[in-house]
Amino acid sequence: MNTKTSKLPFIGVDIGGSHITAAHVDSSTYKVIHSTMQRLRVASMDSAEVIIQSWVDALSSLIVKSPEEIIRIGIAMPGPFDYEEGISLMKGMQKYDSLYGLNVRTVLSEKLGIPGEHIVFINDAEAFLRGELASGAASDFERAIGITLGTGLGSTSNGQGRVKDMNLAFAPFLDSIAEEYISTRWFLKHYKELTGKEAKNVEELLATADDSVIEQLFEEFSTNLAAFLNDFIANENPQVLVIGGNIAKTWDHFITKLQEKLVNKTVVIKQSEMWEDAALVGAACTWISN
Repeated sequence: MNTKTSKLPFIGVDIGGSHITAAHVDSSTYKVIHSTMQRLRVASMDSAEVIIQSWVDALSSLIVKSPEEIIRIGIAMPGPFDYEEGISLMKGMQKYDSLYGLNVRTVLSEKLGIPGEHIVFINDAEAFLRGELASGAASDFERAIGITLGTGLGSTSNGQGRVKDMNLAFAPFLDSIAEEYISTRWFLKHYKELTGKEAKNVEELLATADDSVIEQLFEEFSTNLAAFLNDFIANENPQVLVIGGNIAKTWDHFITKLQEKLVNKTVVIKQSEMWEDAALVGAACTWISN
């Protein structure tokens, strides 16, 4: 993936709405060193001090001191966020409101004892595709797009030469935006419309719903997803599409239907090979291009 090397492992970090996951990433193989994995819950609506301390707690044990080199940290962060400057712009999103306007890079640099220039930030959707390109499902391809299907809809592409967050979740779609039809939220809302019942997540839905309801849900979901992807594929002309996120774990319920509905039959469709590791690897490798 890159020609630069590092004697020390990188630290890859994935920050979600309620957790932080961090681990060493081997700088030659671009693989997570699982024995170093740290995962902590984060009270994302608490004070800035509480949130930052949770992050520091997860990262401190991963800091390796060396007289010759300083470890690099790459952080996959949800938006909105000023990734170049390291400043949080999240507000009114039910997560990390107290960090609004805070220079996260500066604070972490001070608390971890690492120069700010050795901490870089990347959009979480971008980190996913970077990881899959480095050592996952897209590693044998030059042009790729990736989507993450979960509480939200992530979309990213390297079709223009570098991995870029396409931010298509808010693109107009049917009578709303794409994320309203292609996410966990849609499944739970439509399940209630069909049955009058509620489910906490798609896993619970699959465990309790009648087969006929499950079939109908995934038929409609595959139709929505194909309509979204047909435009995305036409615009980016990828060789491979990588699908990740929790909904991708229901692969067998939708992949055949999806393949039938896609216009471009030459694109290889692959399930994530790395899952959570993808964001960690993608984030850890980001400093190389900065």
